[in-house]
Amino acid sequence: MDELRGQTATWRFDEQKVLIQYDSRWRTHALLKTLGRCEVPLPAIAAVDFTSAGKKGWQLRLRLRERADPYAAVGSPLADKGQPFLLTGGSDTELVAEYHADQLRIAADAARLADDRRRPEEYALALVPPIPLHIRTSEGTAMFDGTTIRLEWSDEASSRKTRKRRMEYALADIRRVEWFPQKSLDEGYLRIVTWEEDADPKAAKPSKDFACLLAEDSAKQDAWTLVMAATVTAHLWTATPGQAERPQLTAGPDADTRSVYDRIRELGRLHGEGLLTDEEFTSKKAELLDRL
Repeated sequence: MDELRGQTATWRFDEQKVLIQYDSRWRTHALLKTLGRCEVPLPAIAAVDFTSAGKKGWQLRLRLRERADPYAAVGSPLADKGQPFLLTGGSDTELVAEYHADQLRIAADAARLADDRRRPEEYALALVPPIPLHIRTSEGTAMFDGTTIRLEWSDEASSRKTRKRRMEYALADIRRVEWFPQKSLDEGYLRIVTWEEDADPKAAKPSKDFACLLAEDSAKQDAWTLVMAATVTAHLWTATPGQAERPQLTAGPDADTRSVYDRIRELGRLHGEGLLTDEEFTSKKAELLDRL
C-alpha cells in the first residue's frame, strides 16, 4: 500500500480505497481531529488535483462525485485547513507527492470505470462514522441510529426547549439537514428540515427552534454538529437515492385520507409548539377536513 505523508494527515492507498489518518496535533483542524480517520472508495473520486505553490509547498485534493461528499453538501464551504479530502505538504516532498497524485488519478479512473453501475450516493456512507452516532454540545445531545434522530436539551437550553425536553424525527420525514458554523458572536447549530417545514418555512430562532441543536464556545462542538449533519445526509441519500421529492402514498381514497390525517397531526404539532396561532390552526384544519 502506497503512503504519502502531509502536514495534517497521512494517506495510504491501493486499488480500492484511500485510507486517510488525520493527525491529532493541536494545530490540526477540529473536524479532522474529530473524524480521526476516513476511507474514501476510489470509485467515489471524480478527479485528483495536484497544485504546486513553489516554496510554499503543494496541495493534493480529491474531488468527489456529486452526491458522494456529505460534508460539502450540508453547509458552508470549509476553509482549506478543514477540508477532509485535501492534503498539503512542503516543497521538499513535492516530487514524490506529484508522483503519487498521478498514480492515484490513474487508479481512481480505472476503479470508477470498473464500478460504473453503483450510484455515487452509495459511497457516502463510507465517509461518515458508523451508527449509532451520539454527539453532545453545551445545549444538549443528538443521537442518530439510522432511522431516527433524537434531540435532547439540557438545562443550559432556553426555557422553551427545556420544557419540551426532547424531539424525535424519523428519517423518512426529513428532507435535509443543515449545518451553520459559529461566526463572530453568532452561535453555530445543526438544523433538521422536514418536508412539511420546507414547504411552508416558519423557522423560529435557533435557540427556540425544536429542530435545532446549538453549538457554542467550541470548535469541537462545531465539528461534531457537522459530522452529525453529514452522517444523516449520507443515510438520506442512501434511503432515497436520486430522489428530489418525498415518496408519496399509493394513489386512492385510503391513501388520500391517510395523507389528510397526517397533515392534521402535523398541524397539531406545530400548534402545540407555538408555531401556529389558534386561528391559523383552526383554518388550516378546516381546509383539510373539507377534502375528506
